[in-house]
Amino acid sequence: RKAEAAILRSTEEKDELAPYVASFSSRGPNILSLDILKPDITAPGVDILAAWSEATTVTGVINDKRIVPYNIISGTSMSCPHATAVAAYVKSFHPTLSPSAIKSALMTTAWPMSPKTNTDLEFAYGSGLINPSSAIDPGLVYDAGEIDYIKFLCGQGYSSKQLRLVTRDNKTGCMKATNGSALDLNYPTFALVVSLSGDDTYFSRDFHRTVTNVGSPVSTYNAIVNAPKELDIKVKPNVLSFKSIGEKKSFVVTVAVKVGLPTVSGTLAWDDGVHKVRSPVVAF
Repeated sequence: RKAEAAILRSTEEKDELAPYVASFSSRGPNILSLDILKPDITAPGVDILAAWSEATTVTGVINDKRIVPYNIISGTSMSCPHATAVAAYVKSFHPTLSPSAIKSALMTTAWPMSPKTNTDLEFAYGSGLINPSSAIDPGLVYDAGEIDYIKFLCGQGYSSKQLRLVTRDNKTGCMKATNGSALDLNYPTFALVVSLSGDDTYFSRDFHRTVTNVGSPVSTYNAIVNAPKELDIKVKPNVLSFKSIGEKKSFVVTVAVKVGLPTVSGTLAWDDGVHKVRSPVVAF
């Protein structure tokens, strides 16, 4: 009741390597679906001080009797609440956006991270470091609904019985009309899995995408490609013009890479002078 404490002046530690993904964090690719780039995004997750349930001990170990209201822990379980809070923040500005559209806003506005300090490239950091202040004004979003994911799962080889375990709807099923390609799932990233079959020098694929305008009602976006010479990225059309909020525009991205190279990555950004809607493009 008469506790006293001395609060000393803090010291700033500048980490020249930051931001980087911790060594204990999981890496991609996602072996269940190589065509979808994972992880999606990076959020703070190391030495996070936060409220701690007093219903458990500090470590959960049997002999640990310590009960504290706050604790410092690390891991994906610390990144999740950061990302969740930013998603809720975005939704407060855009209450009608779908979960996929909110995810797109987080991913396409993320801060780029350095490949020099993250040698696993996008397989370590995904789209980059989460950026709340930019996520509330993404300009364009890649939206996807239930039917998009049904087509994706059917294209991944799910049976109708397996699909219904996901949808909880006995009327859904996998058939020719719902058999889609993972390449065409309206996702904010582009992953090219290079096939080594045949004698072709280059391997290429087309990605079909649709973006929805949530920025300025009247706006024109230009496609800006940043990639090494080994990675060829073409966008058609390379200019998208909008006249209203909610208007959708579709485009095709053709990605080609020389067979036999290690992982190669670049970016596609839609830029209207105010917004830069950035997506990673990875070939591996």
